[in-house]
Amino acid sequence: MSDLYVSWETYHQHIETLAVKIHQSQWQFDQIVCIAKGGLRVGDILSRLYDIPLGIIAAASYGGEDNRCREEIQIGQHLAMTNETLGSRILLVDDLVDSGVSLQAVTQWLSSYCSSLQELRTAVIWYKSCSQFQPDYYVEYLADNPWIHQPFERYETMNLKDLSSS
Repeated sequence: MSDLYVSWETYHQHIETLAVKIHQSQWQFDQIVCIAKGGLRVGDILSRLYDIPLGIIAAASYGGEDNRCREEIQIGQHLAMTNETLGSRILLVDDLVDSGVSLQAVTQWLSSYCSSLQELRTAVIWYKSCSQFQPDYYVEYLADNPWIHQPFERYETMNLKDLSSS
């Protein structure tokens, strides 16, 4: 498996490119839901650009050493949001789609959670060819399925003691 290293600048440029792609599709949505942790930054920026409420759902499918082992998907029981009800046209965002398990599971969860759901579309920065789930919007298709090293990844192996001694 190859590695793809992403700088903060590239990361933010990709989110802006994603925003433009969604805008150019002319699809109208009234709610953004991001999958935490990876989709938090993507969802936050899209929410600010579109001035649309953000909901957050926690899901995890990786663990083990360096968070590189795929495990059974865990989805939070609640959706965090400031508006009283979930929109009927939802843009579900994450940073990437690898196996597709998280996006598929959260899509199903949202469908059962929100009885007024009319349409749901998905958006990610990176779409790996090994995925069994195809997102509606993405910035980069990765045919060789690299491990993506995102700029915030360093915090997963750092602790406060490391910061204090710097």
